[in-house]
Amino acid sequence: MCGRFTLTSDMDILLYRFAAVMLVDLAYLPRYNIAPTQPVLAVVDEQGQRVFTVFKWGLIPFWAKDAKMAARMINARSESLAEKPSFKHLLKRRRCLIPATGFYEWISTVKPKQPVYIKLKSNEPFAFAGLWDEWQSPTGAVQSCTIITTDANSLIQPVHHRMPAILQPEQEQLWLDPAVNESRELLPLLKPYPSEEMEMYWVSPMVNSPRNDSPACIVPASDPTGGTNDF
Repeated sequence: MCGRFTLTSDMDILLYRFAAVMLVDLAYLPRYNIAPTQPVLAVVDEQGQRVFTVFKWGLIPFWAKDAKMAARMINARSESLAEKPSFKHLLKRRRCLIPATGFYEWISTVKPKQPVYIKLKSNEPFAFAGLWDEWQSPTGAVQSCTIITTDANSLIQPVHHRMPAILQPEQEQLWLDPAVNESRELLPLLKPYPSEEMEMYWVSPMVNSPRNDSPACIVPASDPTGGTNDF
């Protein structure tokens, strides 16, 4: 699954990496402990142009009676996207990229549960595959998103059986292309990211609280089991 992640790159780097524009001032700041229901940066296609926007993390389907569903729909399993009513129509027409620089997972065999941080060895930003929707609240429209998950790769399997679906840069255009709406073209993109291109290490339990959002969250920590920091 994906329950916390980071986006620490400067905006200039993100604009270049995702070949996107900002049509409005999004007041972006680097984030080191992004949690469900918080605002997240996303990239969508608007009439052939990549545009940065902000979504609430936790999908609220357009048909929802209230916003309580958001906390339960932070992730969507890739295997059921084409069948579940909540996701089927979004897969066809409301796909997005959710930029990140890393994400966290927890090892429950250590007490208290200990977080690990997972990122690309290159330290470059990347994109989770996401879906979004718009819900009409009593006070106006709310745009929200979910992060798609897939089977874990060999690096992450010892920690969790799922991982976020990370797109290769050359796959991102297809994912965003509004002319593509067939699941047979889209679902093959949602595969485990190559483990040899990623690394994972222990970090401080301070990550356990979403109130902690600073560079200290991603500083390597000693192995609580007494081993090395390597996996």
